[in-house]
Amino acid sequence: MWRRLFIRLNNRITALRKVRVPAGNILLILPHCLHNSSCRQDVLRSLDECKLCGQCSLAGIVRTRNDFGVITSIAGGGSQAVIQTRREDVKAVVAVACEKELFQGILEAFPKPVIAILNETPEGPCRNTNVDINKVISAIQSLLDCSRPWPGH
Repeated sequence: MWRRLFIRLNNRITALRKVRVPAGNILLILPHCLHNSSCRQDVLRSLDECKLCGQCSLAGIVRTRNDFGVITSIAGGGSQAVIQTRREDVKAVVAVACEKELFQGILEAFPKPVIAILNETPEGPCRNTNVDINKVISAIQSLLDCSRPWPGH
């Protein structure tokens, strides 16, 4: 409960900071559990491995990545995610994960701004999770420097 409150507070503070960065400096970091376990195609390292079959949220994420031109990374856990957030070209982060991972990731990524989106866990944690693609798009748009055009628009 308190982690969820912390995540909401973090997102509000990030919004109040009015962070605006080019799309190429926004990292969209995703948990590997968004990939549907019944899919024959393993999408463990890169969204480019996705065949866009529509069994999970990844097809929508791939389209969003392509539309906006953001950096994307699939993390197998918090340590991998933290490494990605520390990249020099990353100026802001949109992170999708469970409460525990988001809480830790926000702390580890500081002072970089993070917008955190809780994934949905219909089958329990770490298995066939989902994310509302509209929340991902809104988060990216809220960080986007609109004075610069981005690919696809």
